[in-house]
Amino acid sequence: MGQQETVATSLADTVREGIGAALAQVDADLARRYPGDPGTRQPVHTVYVPGDVFAADTVRSWGDQALAALDEHAPDAAALAAVLGIPDTLAADVHDRVRAKLTREPVEDLRIDFEDGYGPRPDAEEDEAAARAAALVSAAYENGTAAPYMGIRMKCMEAAVRDRGIRTLDIFLTGLMEAGGLPDGLVLTLPKVTYAEQVTAMVRLLEAFEKARGLESGRIGFEIQIETTQSILGADGRATVARMIEAAEGRATSLHYGTFDYSASCGVSAAHQSLDHPVADHAKAVMQVAAAGTGVRLSDGSTNVLPVGPTERVHDAWRLHHGLVRRSLARAYYQGWDMHPGHLPTRYAAVYAFYREGLEQAAARLVAYVAKAGGAVMDEPATAKALSGYLLRGLDCGAVDTAEVARLTGLTRADLDALAGRPAATA
Repeated sequence: MGQQETVATSLADTVREGIGAALAQVDADLARRYPGDPGTRQPVHTVYVPGDVFAADTVRSWGDQALAALDEHAPDAAALAAVLGIPDTLAADVHDRVRAKLTREPVEDLRIDFEDGYGPRPDAEEDEAAARAAALVSAAYENGTAAPYMGIRMKCMEAAVRDRGIRTLDIFLTGLMEAGGLPDGLVLTLPKVTYAEQVTAMVRLLEAFEKARGLESGRIGFEIQIETTQSILGADGRATVARMIEAAEGRATSLHYGTFDYSASCGVSAAHQSLDHPVADHAKAVMQVAAAGTGVRLSDGSTNVLPVGPTERVHDAWRLHHGLVRRSLARAYYQGWDMHPGHLPTRYAAVYAFYREGLEQAAARLVAYVAKAGGAVMDEPATAKALSGYLLRGLDCGAVDTAEVARLTGLTRADLDALAGRPAATA
């Protein structure tokens, strides 16, 4: 008893050691390219505001406008549920949580736009707007009115606007540094990327800024916006987006799908440009596979149908937006763009219903997995990882509460992080 039983083998230790040596480079490459989820919070949306429109009260103003739209067009839980088809059992909880979210934190991620939403301006005007944006963002983080994530979308790396984009980025980042440093929630977006070399250029640019300001190398990351066919399939027949992730040298934080530019580049007519068009589904599927395991996250695009006008028209726009958000969530695109304050009620209604309707089932399956108790569904580690990720995303956005997750699962946030394969939460 207590002694290890001897078993017979045929291979010498040198065989195992030789295989290990032969695969050492592969092991290192896998660890570098596929580090897994970064463990940070992913916002459920990105709000885009033109550089000349952004103001100190933008976040609060969007929340107030969203609440006003909710009060006017769906004043209670029953009314909202009837418009969006939310089950009666979830209606009150979803409605209350949406109102609380719009009051407490209406915008999770805000991008001040100096690209399409801003357009070409005289240099002096854009210089002033970029400096002003930096001052307002710094002040917002200082006084507690900032969205959790904020930053700018610069102009792209194409020759016609490259110098302007670089200058705007420099002014913005320099302004943040002069005002006290880069906020933890800083996010930058590089649009209209067609070649991996443009991503490399962005890396070199950020390296130069970090060196000039004495920052830690790699401090500044950025999003890659997928808006052209060349960013999905290159002239050589390879998936360009995978090359872009590699070219980012660990700085890419996410891939954002650009609905209208990409659709137009495929020749889709304006009336049919949408998140659920087949060309959109193909592009996002390629993005999804390219990003899997890399720690680079995905964001869906937007709808340009705005919930404005009489109630009937608002309800139609809400149903469309709600359905598109639900569709994206089911396809594991957990973030998207919102272009108008009126989109916020349906963004949060869709997100909260998605996480609340599956809460008890996900919790029960996770409990059974941890206890190795079995049940009607036999889950594997990969599924437990997905179940934990589902609960963590619900916690991050406010769809579910820590106390109810603990009650249903007996697990802590750290337990969920471990099951999801994430490092301990840092944001």
